[in-house]
Amino acid sequence: MSTAIGSNSSVIFHFDIKLSDGSAAESTRVHNKPAKLQMGDGSISAAFEAQLTGLKAGDKKTFTLAPQDAYGMPNPDNIYYVDRSKFSADAPAKAGMIIGFTMPDGSEMPGLVREVVGESVTIDFNHPLAGQTLTFSVEIVQVN
Repeated sequence: MSTAIGSNSSVIFHFDIKLSDGSAAESTRVHNKPAKLQMGDGSISAAFEAQLTGLKAGDKKTFTLAPQDAYGMPNPDNIYYVDRSKFSADAPAKAGMIIGFTMPDGSEMPGLVREVVGESVTIDFNHPLAGQTLTFSVEIVQVN
């Protein structure tokens, strides 16, 4: 008998995310690397966990989450204005680029260049899917 996902389960699963217009946003199947999740660790929303609870290995489910239950709403505090001189001539900032920035703790954080106006470059560190209503299709691979 296979184990159902509960509040302390460790879950390995594939997922596909679609935007509200039906276009694909993300998928673990592209590189065939399923995601691993520890239920109850706070890494995903309670609403997402509720959708997985009770599923077993081999189960598939599709559900839609509002922005606050998926990647949250964009936070204006995650928008930064950087002087254009911080970018090198061989790697100039252009709107739409995603650039990795080294944080004070040494980790790297991707930022999306929203716009370049004069000497000011607007960098958005919100998750690219923040503020979006998303449809998730999940397939449970393993439950421990």
